[in-house]
Amino acid sequence: MTMLDYNEFAQSELNELIPIQEEFINKYNINSFTNWFYDSDSQILRLYNNDHDEIFFKYIPIGTYSLTSETWMWSWFNNYLTENNKSETLKIKDFGQENSFKKLYEGTFSSDKFDSDEFIAISFKILRGIGVYIASTEKLNFYLLLTEIIEADNNPEIKMLKQKKMDCGNHGFKRPAYVCQHLNLETPVGFEEAFDTYKGMELDDEEDFQAWCNDCEKIRIKYDGWDEESEKFAKIKLVCEDCYFEMKKLNNL
Repeated sequence: MTMLDYNEFAQSELNELIPIQEEFINKYNINSFTNWFYDSDSQILRLYNNDHDEIFFKYIPIGTYSLTSETWMWSWFNNYLTENNKSETLKIKDFGQENSFKKLYEGTFSSDKFDSDEFIAISFKILRGIGVYIASTEKLNFYLLLTEIIEADNNPEIKMLKQKKMDCGNHGFKRPAYVCQHLNLETPVGFEEAFDTYKGMELDDEEDFQAWCNDCEKIRIKYDGWDEESEKFAKIKLVCEDCYFEMKKLNNL
């Protein structure tokens, strides 16, 4: 049995990906989009210029390249990534072990951007897709394998994703929610809602998650609803959707 040479194999896959990627870029006019946002819950990448100039793809997170430490990390090894489908990259690890390609089965190691290009090309070969995308920040490149395009019209996943504009320090980008100053994640104080909610529910454009404590409810009733005085007592604050439902769970024990 002839053993594969890694360098030859990696270069061959990169050469094969280049024209496919060029065709993908031209077909969807990828370079025209100046902004990107990816959602780990739904594994959806949004490329956009504004709300009327956008495109959406499903993705598999392949790995990250640190521009500061010059290291590569495969997604299956990265405990900070929450995408459920990152387990797909274990197929790359298995392939690496079968062929004694150390770079494909070690979780993280010193590397360079040329290696990263080869890794995404090999991933494209093993997992298949329609194109690739590199989400670049000042310190990190996040390599995504794009598997399909998503039609945005009346798609509940897209609608929910576009509502995620709150960057929570604990939960990342989530939908915003509004609670009174007294609601917290440590002490139950009661939980009154504007309407019945459940985590992950679809909201209309004019709706928000809103809740307040028992004391705020008493003040709200005293002043016959929300007005200057009751709102002054409540001092509504912004939290993310996940924090909101953690507060709800704490108060519903």
